[in-house]
Amino acid sequence: MPLVDMSLEKLKEYKGVNPKPDNFDEFWDAGIKEMRELDPQVEIIPADFQVPFAKCSHLYFTGVGGARVHAKLLQPVETKGKHPAVVQFHGYSGDSGDWSAKLGLVAMGFTVAALDCRGQGGLSEDVGGVAGTTLRGHIIRGLDGVPEKMLFRQIFLDTAQLTNIIMNMDDVDEDKVAAIGGSQGGGLTLACAALEPRIAMAAPTFPFLSDYKRVWDMDLADAAYAELKDYFRKHDPLHERETEIFTKLGYIDIQHLAPRIKGKVMMAVGLMDTICPPSTQFATYNKITSEKLVRIYPDFGHEGLPSNEDEVVQFLKELL
Repeated sequence: MPLVDMSLEKLKEYKGVNPKPDNFDEFWDAGIKEMRELDPQVEIIPADFQVPFAKCSHLYFTGVGGARVHAKLLQPVETKGKHPAVVQFHGYSGDSGDWSAKLGLVAMGFTVAALDCRGQGGLSEDVGGVAGTTLRGHIIRGLDGVPEKMLFRQIFLDTAQLTNIIMNMDDVDEDKVAAIGGSQGGGLTLACAALEPRIAMAAPTFPFLSDYKRVWDMDLADAAYAELKDYFRKHDPLHERETEIFTKLGYIDIQHLAPRIKGKVMMAVGLMDTICPPSTQFATYNKITSEKLVRIYPDFGHEGLPSNEDEVVQFLKELL
């Protein structure tokens, strides 16, 4: 088997190296409390795109810090009683994607809500207001200030807030809501399932945002993680603050959130992934204590994984 990382046997035992802040749980409990106390000021606006069997809308809500956050909302027109829902998260720098790509799930009977991450390719607002650099990336956004201002803290909370909004819809069964996504979307899927533990099922594909120190140790702080290298080169060239920096990044490291997940998880991993190294993904997977399974693609990297999207749909069928 080709390798860019550990052997599969070691991957299945690996528990990560990025430090976890001492007050990690208190930090996220406070964030959830802040989110729940917000008035989300939900606004639903009909979209120009419409099809006979689905109602398509723009959903806006106010997230932590006052940003207006956008999601695409697609609802089946003909349903009897309450039905399941899927929240969907996109890759780094992308957006919520085309309406048409979500119609299959709607046709099956799911409400679908697809988030636009703040400040990336979609319509959500990034209100800024952080100290220090904002160069090339959201991982380091807010790293020079208090951790409560880190942008991925706000994005993680946006995923849970959107899910809560969907769960509270009159026609949605709050016990049958799933989260899906790949890369950044995979990381957000797991963050969402941790911060909103009523999520029944989660299907992350090669999740991003895990075990930053391992990425650094493998000299793979390129592509999606390039901002880590930029940060050290410009703001800590002697690495005098290395432990402090990776510990602060630990607040937004999904491996430390993983034990909060209660729903069933199906993850897909490519063992040739040099964008999100397999060990970083297993660092999170190995900390999940709920029912779980991992689909392993030995010869694939951070790319389309054959049959994976079909398997996700089959996985979600359990909610119907």
